[in-house]
Amino acid sequence: MLMLWYPKCSTCQKAKKWLEERGLEVQLRDIKLENPSAEELGRWRQAGGLPLKRFFNTSGLQYKALGLKDKLPGMNEEEQFALLAADGMLVKRPILVGDGFVLTGFKSKEWEEKLG
Repeated sequence: MLMLWYPKCSTCQKAKKWLEERGLEVQLRDIKLENPSAEELGRWRQAGGLPLKRFFNTSGLQYKALGLKDKLPGMNEEEQFALLAADGMLVKRPILVGDGFVLTGFKSKEWEEKLG
């Protein structure tokens, strides 16, 4: 599994600890140092069956500073993917990518259902 995270993010730290406690191996990728590409995001969205909005960090400072709440509805998917790929801090974290699933954000109940 691959987990995109921001090491200073407390939610990401909780997710990492949750995985470790269950003995689940995960490859970590710092979302700020290595942004996901638009192509990766597109594949993950399709694999996870998630709405594109679930990939945006709507509570983040960057999201608010750019006024994305009002701008996103007028943007097409290609523009939204490009925006996410340009700045990892706009991306919801953590993202856990596994065989046949993608989870955005850390909700232990949701992760438990997928990973057991």
